[in-house]
Amino acid sequence: MKRASESFDPEGKPSTAILSALRTIATEAEGLKALSESLVGDRANAFERTIARILEMRGRIVVTGVGKSGHIGTKMAATFASTGTPAFFVHAAEANHGDLGMIGQDDIILALSWSGETSELKGILDYSRRFGITLIAMTSKPDSALGRSADEILQLPQATEACPHGLAPTTSTALQMALGDALAVALLEQRRFTPQDFRIYHPGGKLGASLVKVGDVMHSGDEMPLVTSNTLMSEAILVMSRKSFGCVAITDEAGRLSGIITDGDLRRHISSDLLAKTVDDVMTRNPKTVEPDTLAMAALETINASNITSLMVVREAQPVGIVHLHDLLRIGVA
Repeated sequence: MKRASESFDPEGKPSTAILSALRTIATEAEGLKALSESLVGDRANAFERTIARILEMRGRIVVTGVGKSGHIGTKMAATFASTGTPAFFVHAAEANHGDLGMIGQDDIILALSWSGETSELKGILDYSRRFGITLIAMTSKPDSALGRSADEILQLPQATEACPHGLAPTTSTALQMALGDALAVALLEQRRFTPQDFRIYHPGGKLGASLVKVGDVMHSGDEMPLVTSNTLMSEAILVMSRKSFGCVAITDEAGRLSGIITDGDLRRHISSDLLAKTVDDVMTRNPKTVEPDTLAMAALETINASNITSLMVVREAQPVGIVHLHDLLRIGVA
């Protein structure tokens, strides 16, 4: 097996494999550029009409295709569904063996085929025409069987495949993926889809954890390490030890957060008369805080940037909770 250093010859020139990779990426980039430049005039109007149809539909988007287009269609349907547009994938070949029954008259069919002549699509095309189901075609050939059957055509520009033989779908699938993502994001924005909405469809894993709000994991009530202004350090240290957050927060007479004392503050102020001092003499004023609606990921970024382990959670300057680094690690944010 080649070592990483062998990707270049002794003169520092890229190896054959690296040159191949660069050609592939450049070819696909040219295709994406052509796609971007093609979204004008009639093609832009078709894209906008497609968005309008989907926003008005009462059913779901049924994405279909075979081969590599089918794989892209599976991802496309998943992206739609996870961003607020109900969708699922039906394999065109399976549709001919009973899965047509999954498609309702309130649905919209989005069929993917680069050539537009995929034979397995015939059954689903006939079905859409027979029952008046809206059909959107994503193809590079508007005059193909698929294009002629469609209510709207999302036309892909002619592009050179990165495959040196022009056979393996490479640039073509990259364009399908990009146009599908463009549809999903445009729909997301039209629906005013929020991170909170996103969390509903992504409750698991690190992504779901990053969308949890601080208010969902914070400690509140009697769990908070709180003392009032002018409290003696001897009492504050007892509270700090009992609550086990490595800090104690100080509030003023109006209940507003005025400062915090951490283990670091204790080390910096250690002296023979420390216990006789008041918290006001030791505390760090204007500590870092977050609000209950802050996303857990944002809270973790604050903790890491500030080199601290706990954050007070406030609402209108009054402490309502505390969140510790371990709370965020436990839900899988990091």
